Amino acid sequence: MEQSCLRVISDDDVEQFRQRVLQYEMSTLRILYEYFWNDLTHIVEILETRDLLSELRSRNVPITTDYLLTEKALGSSAFSELLIRDILDMGRDAVLAWWESLFVLQNNCQHPNLIGVMAEFIERGDTLVAQINLDEEGHQLYHLSDTHEIHKKHLLEMTQNLDEHSAPGLAQQRRSGSISTCYLDLIVVSTQQFRNRTKHEIIDTGGRHEHYLRKTQSTLERISPNRMFRWCHHSGCTPHAVMVSGVPGVGKTTLMQKFVYDWVMKKHYQRFSFIFFFKFRELNKYDRISLEDMIIDQYPHLQSQLQNILKHPGKLLFVFDGLDESVHDIDFRSQNVCSNTKQQERLDVIVVSLVRQRLLNGSSILLTSRPTKLASVDVGVFQRVSEIMGFFPKEREEYFEHFFNDQELSSMVLQYVRQNDTLYTFCYIPSYCWIICTVLSMWFTQQMKDGQQNELPPKTVTQLFVSYVANILANHSPDTERSKELMISIGRMAQHGVMNHILFFDTRHFETFQVDITSKLLSSFIIESHTSTYSFLHLTIQEFFSALLYFLNFSEIDMEFTLERIKSFEDGRGEMFIRFLCGLSDGTTRSLLKSYIGSTTSTSEHVIRWLKQEMETKWKPETDPSEKMNLLTYLFESRNKQLVCSTVGSHGQLDFSEFHLTPVDCTVLAFILESCKQTEHLNLDRCFIQNEGLERLTGILHTVQKLRLSNNDLKDSDVQLFHRILAAGACRVQKLSLRNNSFTSESCSSLASILLENQSVIDLDLSRNNLSGPYFSDLITILCKPSCIISNLSLQQIKLTDEYAPLLTSLGQNPNLTHLDLSHNYLTDISAEIIQELILNSENLKEIRIGVNELSKEREEFLKQLEALKPGLHICV
Repeated sequence: MEQSCLRVISDDDVEQFRQRVLQYEMSTLRILYEYFWNDLTHIVEILETRDLLSELRSRNVPITTDYLLTEKALGSSAFSELLIRDILDMGRDAVLAWWESLFVLQNNCQHPNLIGVMAEFIERGDTLVAQINLDEEGHQLYHLSDTHEIHKKHLLEMTQNLDEHSAPGLAQQRRSGSISTCYLDLIVVSTQQFRNRTKHEIIDTGGRHEHYLRKTQSTLERISPNRMFRWCHHSGCTPHAVMVSGVPGVGKTTLMQKFVYDWVMKKHYQRFSFIFFFKFRELNKYDRISLEDMIIDQYPHLQSQLQNILKHPGKLLFVFDGLDESVHDIDFRSQNVCSNTKQQERLDVIVVSLVRQRLLNGSSILLTSRPTKLASVDVGVFQRVSEIMGFFPKEREEYFEHFFNDQELSSMVLQYVRQNDTLYTFCYIPSYCWIICTVLSMWFTQQMKDGQQNELPPKTVTQLFVSYVANILANHSPDTERSKELMISIGRMAQHGVMNHILFFDTRHFETFQVDITSKLLSSFIIESHTSTYSFLHLTIQEFFSALLYFLNFSEIDMEFTLERIKSFEDGRGEMFIRFLCGLSDGTTRSLLKSYIGSTTSTSEHVIRWLKQEMETKWKPETDPSEKMNLLTYLFESRNKQLVCSTVGSHGQLDFSEFHLTPVDCTVLAFILESCKQTEHLNLDRCFIQNEGLERLTGILHTVQKLRLSNNDLKDSDVQLFHRILAAGACRVQKLSLRNNSFTSESCSSLASILLENQSVIDLDLSRNNLSGPYFSDLITILCKPSCIISNLSLQQIKLTDEYAPLLTSLGQNPNLTHLDLSHNYLTDISAEIIQELILNSENLKEIRIGVNELSKEREEFLKQLEALKPGLHICV
């Protein structure tokens, strides 16, 4: 859990804070205000605007603009900027009131960005201006100034351009190479823990991404690059060691490149006179080396002045990118450390010594790593730990616009991807955006050119990568046989890497697996780094080729061995391999590669047989929901509806209660339900499904007989989705539970019109929704009609009071009603006679529950006695 400030701000605290900020001159307040500008913008977005304006007014800030209307018109981001600017323009008193208001609002809002800003403002306010000036102007360097400028020029050449791979033969617009114009903001949030992930980390993070989107607004601290080495309220200090994690392809290296570039351009942290930027993949060549030799090897221009540079560790920052790519086992708990910059040591000893301040005490360290690596690392030595979440929706849209440089084409592709949740979710990773845009650019460009579609665009992840490889082969490789040989050799190397956690290869690997390094086709899938090491364009391309191998060169023994070995992996690294294997078993999916892979009947049959066996072995009531969803995803990629029907469909029910269903999961589930055609029971209680997930399912939920959607925080705006489910002519839903959601009286009219059209629901649970209100009568009007077929109706705990009791009597007009639950409401003795009338007039009522209302014991006993007048009726009080 993220830490939060639980301390209540008292009146004495407010007075002390007021006296402190009164000491600041306007010039100081302006500097601090602008220093916190980005943070304040984010804070205003997460605060309740009414609360903030109320606090400001109570402190005599002249609020004349109707900011609530302005916010509605501009949107939260633009509104935040406007309000912050207006407060500054109002002068010193308004700025003082602003800070005091934010201080007090910590009682209502425990968001870590607000807590963090106020902590830094309070703890470091007196010295913060000096630090701000230092970060803007830097140190006086005297005799090192020329060396400093040479070093910055060298780093500028290293970082000013973003290298974007362009696959040969693909029709696409390349973005400009300048990092200042190409870079898009990556969302970085604080995190305080890592765990061993049993799922593939890209799949895991992708599934949780929309959840993080909401959580970032409420509980996660957002970390902008210029906050990396600022005061951290979690650790209570200014960090000297910072860790940034992120899944493969999410932009760790790009973020570090932009961080160094911004330092060169004097945008932040001029407190560091020298930054040394290293990549672990390039440091792997060293067996033993000293820190000085390591610096000189990469930055030879520093050799003559290095001794003088290292005399001032507090002015130095070391950036190490890709901890997970290091061949050295780096243990930050190790006692094997060094303190001499000239001493020859293993790389892990040098890095650990820097982080633990045994070497160059006072220097700062910034590292990046994949999350799976950090699950086994002591991150307690870092004063700030954060995770890159990649692109949120706004950044995804910007990426598409940059990529295509064509508004019409960009809009078409983005609309398609948004409608396809499996692809859209993976767009949080920039490198996935590149692959998706690369593939779809050709498809949509051809469609716009021909005015017709010769083939369907990809829907599954497997289809996406098949299209990617097929397009490259079609446009770049006329020699089918040589292309097949190359893909087989690449596949063998890829599989070796997946099975052994190898992401980087060298010429020895190429020789071992007979990869033709001279082939021009190779550069479409594999890239070379500056140190003669090679990697696939993205980890997922490596995983795809490892699965494609078995369709290019089938070996039943090898496949059995691989599938068996994958079971021993606890980090989920074989997850995408299996998904691709299942996806390629579908003839339609792999049809684009038919001329290269030929007949693959044996492979497909073997994969289907394995998948069927997995379902028979693992699909049990006690199986963990996460494992069940994995199995369903395999079926989804396979597109094998017959297999779905014979495995999942034979059970007749699906239970994912208390399992967080992501929108992607719901897309998978929709395919499964469609394949099964008729499902008896679907339990989605407490799945946090909400609007987006429910929307993915609306087209198929009408085929379910018993449907549970309790405890999902569904709201009035979600009711319209139920029209598509319940008003369908072929609706089979007989039992529906919407218990304990967030429906109010506002939803009653819509529910009424839906139920009027529905001819299948006989059991309806609306309990624990706040349905009382002006529109409740609309719902009752439908429920009491003789044509209403509902026999079991639960209105437990919907906040009914005596004023609604007269409406309830009309329920007796429904001849089909046999069970009615009115318990846990606010009905008093005043309603007793009306309840009596309801009981006596209900023709076929067999049970009515009225317990836990506000009826007296006498009235309860009186109503209980009515059982004698109506044999077969049970009254629960």
